[in-house]
Amino acid sequence: MIVTCTYTPEAPPRQGPARSPSTSVGTWTLAHDPEAAGEARKITKECLAQWSVAEDAADSVLLTVSELVTNAVEHARPPLNFGLSRDPGAQRVHIEVSDGGPAAMDGDWIGSCTPDEHGRGLEIVDQLTAAHGDRTEPGRAVHWADVTSAP
Repeated sequence: MIVTCTYTPEAPPRQGPARSPSTSVGTWTLAHDPEAAGEARKITKECLAQWSVAEDAADSVLLTVSELVTNAVEHARPPLNFGLSRDPGAQRVHIEVSDGGPAAMDGDWIGSCTPDEHGRGLEIVDQLTAAHGDRTEPGRAVHWADVTSAP
């Protein structure tokens, strides 16, 4: 059995709709901008609280979400979609971030920092997750991760 999460934003976003919750499948559309990682973390925190995920596991999920969403903003084209689900039987939280595929140029943040300030995101994801990967679908790339949610 897969458990989804419901999330209702407190207030409308500043610049048009940044996300569109779909409570039946636990997916949201995020604005393709630097604030997307923060919005994804806010959604994730609420979902993890609903699911009573232990604090250590929640920290791993939140960092994984941050890395995957940030990578999509910095290295890919819109649209940016984010999904969460939990399988209590397998004791895992499943994260999916899809984007419009590789961008022609990296985002502004990459160009503003030195080489040692970026490039470790997937190494971090590798350490935090039980499994992760990606797949290509027509018109989009999907990056996913499973994080153990056991206490």
